[in-house]
Amino acid sequence: MAKPHRVVVLAPDGVYPFDLGIPNRVFGAADGRYEVLTCTVDGRPVRTNADFSIAVEHDAEILRTADTVIVPPFHIEDREGPATVAQALASVSPGTRIVSTCTGAFVLAAAGLLDGRRATTHWALRSIFREWYPQVTLDPDVLFVDDGDVLTSAGAASGIDVCLHLLRKDHGSEIANHVARLCVAPPWRDGGQAQYIEYPVPGPAAHGTSAARQWALDHLHLPLALNELAERSHMSLRTFARRFNEEVGMSPGRWLIQQRVERARHLLESTDLAVDDIAAQVGFAGGTSLREHLHAALGVSPSAYRRTFRGVPA
Repeated sequence: MAKPHRVVVLAPDGVYPFDLGIPNRVFGAADGRYEVLTCTVDGRPVRTNADFSIAVEHDAEILRTADTVIVPPFHIEDREGPATVAQALASVSPGTRIVSTCTGAFVLAAAGLLDGRRATTHWALRSIFREWYPQVTLDPDVLFVDDGDVLTSAGAASGIDVCLHLLRKDHGSEIANHVARLCVAPPWRDGGQAQYIEYPVPGPAAHGTSAARQWALDHLHLPLALNELAERSHMSLRTFARRFNEEVGMSPGRWLIQQRVERARHLLESTDLAVDDIAAQVGFAGGTSLREHLHAALGVSPSAYRRTFRGVPA
C-alpha cells in the first residue's frame, strides 16, 4: 500500500473534544490509508471546553509534514484567540489541504486563507464572523464548502460530513460508504443542505412513511408514482405528502430525485456503465434527464463527475 496520507489536527486551547476526535475516527477507519496526528501550537497540553485537558505528542512543527491540516472548533472569546492559533499555520507547506470545522474557520480567516473565498461556520456565529472578517464570503446555510485546497464546515456533525466528503474525493464512494457504515453515519448529505431546519416530530401513534421510502429505494428503476407510495403507507396523497415532509424535511418528489442522483453517483464511481444505462437503473427517463439532474445537484456532467472520482478519461 502507498504511504498513508498524513492528516494533522491542530488543537487550539479551549478545543471541543467531540470535534477534535472526528478526524481520527473517520480517517482512522479507512484501512490504513491515512495517518492522523494531533498537535498544539507549542506541544503543551491544552484545555478543552469540558472539564479536562488534552496532552499531545507534537507541536506546530509537525504541520510542515502534513498532507491535510484540520483545525477543529474551540471556545472563542475575542479576536486574539483565532489570531494566535493562526500564527501556527505559517508552518504549513504550500499546497497542503486545509480544513476547518465550526469555529476553526475563524483561524483560517485570521490567517488570511479565506480572503475572497466562500466559506462557512456555525450558523449561530454568522454575525460576529462577518463583523470580524468582512473580506470572506460567508455562507452560513450549508454543511460545508469545498473550495479546492481549503474546506470549511459548520458545527459538530458537519465535521463528519466534510471528512467523509474528503474520503470520497480521495478514494471513491466504496471506501467512504464503508467508513460511514463503521461510524454509523450517513455516507453523504448534500453540502447545500441547510444547517438548521426545525422539523416537527410526528406523534408516536402516527403511521410513518419509512416502509414506503424503503420500498422506493428498492425500486428506484420504476416510475414510482406518488399515489402508489401513499397507498403503500395507507394514506391519502395529501396526508402522505404532509407526513413525508414532517419526517424527511422535503417533498416526496424532491426526495426521489435526490435518491436517484445519489444512486447515479455511486454507479458513476463504481462501474463503467454508460450514462443511458445508469439513467435506466436509477429511474430517470434517459441520459439527458440524468445529466440535467446531476448538473442541478452538483454543477457537473456525468463524465466530469466520473473523471473526478475515478480518474477515467473522457
